Amino acid sequence: MVTWIVLGVIVFALLVLALAVRPVLAGLGPLSRAAERLQRRQGEVEALQARAVDLQQRVEQVQQRAEITQRRIAVIKAKRGD
Repeated sequence: MVTWIVLGVIVFALLVLALAVRPVLAGLGPLSRAAERLQRRQGEVEALQARAVDLQQRVEQVQQRAEITQRRIAVIKAKRGD
């Protein structure tokens, strides 16, 4: 008789545990999809950062060329007497 009571309590406890875990497991699907979206966004951000670094280098090169051109123009104007 005691065995059946213990067995019943164990089965009841497992049932309560299963009912408590069910909503948690149901919430994992949306969380997984959100994690995948965040990983995609992270990849996009990393790609944009690489492009930003490249653009910054190109801007610096253009600035250097502009400075060189301005110096050359100043030399030419000085030679012409302007």
